[in-house]
Amino acid sequence: MGNQQNIFLAKSEVKAHDLEHKRKVAFNIQKYNDSVVKGKKQYSNLELARRRAKNIKWKTIENLDKYLEQFEKNFTANGGKLIWAEDAEEARQAILQICKEKNTRQVVKAKSMVTEELHLNSFFAKNGIESVETDLGEYIQQLDEEPPYHIVTPAMHKSKEDVAKLFHEKLGTEPHLSPSEITLVARKNLREKYVTAEVGITGGNFLLADVGGVCVTENEGNGRLSTTFPKTHIAVVGIEKLLPSINDLPLFWPLLATFGTGQQVTVYNSIFTGPRRANETDGPEEMYVILLDNGRTNLLRKEVRESMYCIRCGSCLNACPVYKNIGGHAYGTTYSGPIGAVITPHLEGMNEFKHLSYASSLCGNCTEVCPVKINIHEMLLENRHIAVEDNLNGFGEHAVWALWERAMLSRTMLNLASANMKGKVVNKLFEDTWVKHRTPLRFAEKSFNKMWKERQGK
Repeated sequence: MGNQQNIFLAKSEVKAHDLEHKRKVAFNIQKYNDSVVKGKKQYSNLELARRRAKNIKWKTIENLDKYLEQFEKNFTANGGKLIWAEDAEEARQAILQICKEKNTRQVVKAKSMVTEELHLNSFFAKNGIESVETDLGEYIQQLDEEPPYHIVTPAMHKSKEDVAKLFHEKLGTEPHLSPSEITLVARKNLREKYVTAEVGITGGNFLLADVGGVCVTENEGNGRLSTTFPKTHIAVVGIEKLLPSINDLPLFWPLLATFGTGQQVTVYNSIFTGPRRANETDGPEEMYVILLDNGRTNLLRKEVRESMYCIRCGSCLNACPVYKNIGGHAYGTTYSGPIGAVITPHLEGMNEFKHLSYASSLCGNCTEVCPVKINIHEMLLENRHIAVEDNLNGFGEHAVWALWERAMLSRTMLNLASANMKGKVVNKLFEDTWVKHRTPLRFAEKSFNKMWKERQGK
């Protein structure tokens, strides 16, 4: 059993029995579910919108090389500078080089999962640069020295009382602030950073090939502040975020908002096509886009290619019974939940992270709620097939399942074993999973097969 799997099982066991944790997550997810029902009312034909979105993403990924080159051509024509990064280290070094050229001592960072993937904050700290998260949820998590809990809502697992206590401990505020008072404290602290930071860093929700644009979608305005005051804007974006045209946004922006937060459209939707131009009064003097691979081309294999359609709305996390029981931190990865379980083994290594694809009931709810109709649960099953085909599960596990399969396919063997013997074998096999927290399994003295034969004999 791999180290990552041991950590995952240990964390999952703790969280699955933490009733207060489950109460907070259930409360926040229920608020999300109620909002999504309202958000979906803007559609006269939601199914058609989802099918159209999937077709566009299919077209994009099937022609990814062409659209990437088109984006580069148009973005650089607008005065932007583009850097290709094959892995996380290349991306980190490129960002550090830019910061050194600008004599940067401080950066402000808008919410971005891809920079979490790079572990950028700890990298900056090692190189003497202060990095400040400007999204309120990310700011809370940074103060608590925790990674994001959720793709969209980083501090979903915290109650307002938890946040008030955190601000009291870290910032010296009054211990029982209300949410509005907490927001005002964060606003005051962050606005000082916007005007002193030399570099602003964002991710990108979409890349527009035809105009060379980077789309940033957010609800607090921190993304715009992080890109307006600093002289340099760096956008780090995964290569799968491409859309062919700016004309695709009227479809994708509402889908992202509806399935991400239940809104009809997100509050702030920005398109950055390069640095400030001669006739403009604000914006950065220089803009860089770092196109990140970091294992994404591994997702082009046919079994999991659909995972590259993901728009990171987080709806599959909110629908998943496993995620709702163990939470986001148990996964030990940047991307948690069903979509994280699909892509992480290919991004970070199947051998270390194959266990995530087994952490699913295959109920299909993730597929049901996906705005671009990704067959998530089928790809979880494909990952299991890949792990078996690549002999990554070990000889012992392979041998046990081979014996199990042989027994299950043989009615003679099943009839030879007594109910007591079946119980002992099965409860021993699953003593660390099923039996540990449940009543041991008991088999009937007469199997259905025996009862059926008796009935037929009569």
